Amino acid sequence: MKDVLADMNKDKYFLIVPASGVGRRMGSSTPKQYLRLENGLTIIDQCLKTLLEINLISGFVVALSSTDSFFKSSSFFNHSKILAIAEGGQERFNSVLNALNSLNETAQPNDWVLVHDSVRPCIKKSDIEKLIREVSKESVGGLLATSAIDTVKEKNASGSISTIDRKQLYMAQTPQMFRFGILKEAIESTIKIGSKITDESEAIEKMGHSIKIINGSSSNIKITTKDDIELANYFLKKL
Repeated sequence: MKDVLADMNKDKYFLIVPASGVGRRMGSSTPKQYLRLENGLTIIDQCLKTLLEINLISGFVVALSSTDSFFKSSSFFNHSKILAIAEGGQERFNSVLNALNSLNETAQPNDWVLVHDSVRPCIKKSDIEKLIREVSKESVGGLLATSAIDTVKEKNASGSISTIDRKQLYMAQTPQMFRFGILKEAIESTIKIGSKITDESEAIEKMGHSIKIINGSSSNIKITTKDDIELANYFLKKL
């Protein structure tokens, strides 16, 4: 069967997986990205397995803690597409920038970079393909997200509570996909002014760029607690 993305070969596509977190809220001595799922794969390996099924991805970089002793046991440690192991930073955006810097000699400014959380193992190949297909038409980039379905409350400093209109609210997911040059500049600018961001799209937003939102799947959960692992196992059986 012909790859649905086969014609998108003008620019290169790279993958970054920041994986230097320790997962304190999980209450485990093993970082949560290395916990095993019912299918026998670690959480990070399940992510990489799905993402690397996308033939367009030319190579990937994993950002690891300097004390990481787990990734060397990964099924992907010696993968032919691994380009570098970057040093994990104090914050996620530091890790992503280190990974971007490791691509300086490989990626061109207009090439694409997909950044995916190492603890979102239920990402669907079809959603990645949709993201690439739709965002590749853009000049900056975009991300997967789902519409907010719950009623959202805001509590201010005085303790007063108000309801926010959820019609314009989205729950950001990963992968997030941006042009290499723009993303690198945006994160560097964020660090320079001493600001902190929670994802790549926030750095892009601070530069004043417009971002495309692609509807993702509610099953693309981020594993934070032990209950999330049970839910991930359920979703993976359905994929």
